Amino acid sequence: MIKFPLLVVSILIWLLKPTQAFPGPGTGCKDGLQYTSGNICCLNCPAGTRMTSPCTRFGSQGTCEECDDGTFTGHSNDLSHCLKCMKCPSDKEIVRPCTHTQDAECQCKSGRFCAPDQPCEVCKKCSRCKNDEEIARNCTSTNNTVCKKVQPMSGSASAEASVIVTLIVPLIAALIIGAIIFAVWRRRKTTDSQGNPANRLKPGEDNGDNCPTEIKSCSNLNLPRQLVRAKSSADAADECKPLCQSLNSSASNSQHSLTGLSSAFPAPPPQAIPTAPMLPDRREDVEFPKLVPVNGDESLRKCFEYFDDLDFNQHKRFFRHLGIVDNVIKSKEQLPYEDRIHDLLTVWVEKEGREASLNNLLKALLDLNQRRTAETVKEKAIHNGHYDVQY
Repeated sequence: MIKFPLLVVSILIWLLKPTQAFPGPGTGCKDGLQYTSGNICCLNCPAGTRMTSPCTRFGSQGTCEECDDGTFTGHSNDLSHCLKCMKCPSDKEIVRPCTHTQDAECQCKSGRFCAPDQPCEVCKKCSRCKNDEEIARNCTSTNNTVCKKVQPMSGSASAEASVIVTLIVPLIAALIIGAIIFAVWRRRKTTDSQGNPANRLKPGEDNGDNCPTEIKSCSNLNLPRQLVRAKSSADAADECKPLCQSLNSSASNSQHSLTGLSSAFPAPPPQAIPTAPMLPDRREDVEFPKLVPVNGDESLRKCFEYFDDLDFNQHKRFFRHLGIVDNVIKSKEQLPYEDRIHDLLTVWVEKEGREASLNNLLKALLDLNQRRTAETVKEKAIHNGHYDVQY
């Protein structure tokens, strides 16, 4: 009676063991860590490898091999082939190279961008701010340039500064001239006050007898001592009299000259300080050399992007000068500025045909006084090997 229950229990345990050791397909396998091979669960191969053969025991790992160069697996897997690494297109650059465990990472090159919330098949060219705008945020590989209107306060401040300079310069000049006039007047007054009123001549008087005592006695004259001793006092007085008359006449003339100078030449009005004349730009006299295309029409079309430096306010005059009608120019206004320039230059080339030449475009810029832009286009065309200089 005791052995029969034990036998039943042993049979039940034996029946339950196969169910635990060999679960059904997919039963008991952990997602992301195991995979099903037949009726057993195998461990995934680690990242950077691939599975070449599955396991033969429950919970074990099959045969794994490392990915070849140019392929990768980023997570544990049961793949039989590794994934191919991404190759960056021509308008992008590599930020992170491809390894066995991670794919390559690319981003747009400098001067181009691609918004992360948009399909990034082709990078777009960064926008440029207009003349009445300034950069609020520079262009990055994921964001376009952000522009904002120039604040009018800056213009007002510069205008106020120019007004202040215009007022201060004449004021300083007037103060300097006034100081000079005051110094002359004070010196003249000092000279008048130092004169001796007792020795001044009255109208009708002879100045022969009014010679100062020092002059009459000739005691202060630098005459030779032998000459003074040899002559009598009367002779010495006669010789001093002409000298005294000459000194009195000179003093009188000097007094009248100072009085006449102040009345004849009044204080001049304040004048603005003259500025140095502008020197001519000698580059204007240098003629442009004739450029020869290296690759025919293809050289000309490759130079179209250099005309993006053309002043935004001058591009309509430029294309009118080239013979493009206003209706065609207006039809391109909805395009970005760079695309507008490119399309209008294409229209001009199709209109001119074989006569189209980079020399004609440079001459049009010079005719419109856009010499700096013409210099930039010429230098880029030569530097990048699209044109040669004909000597």
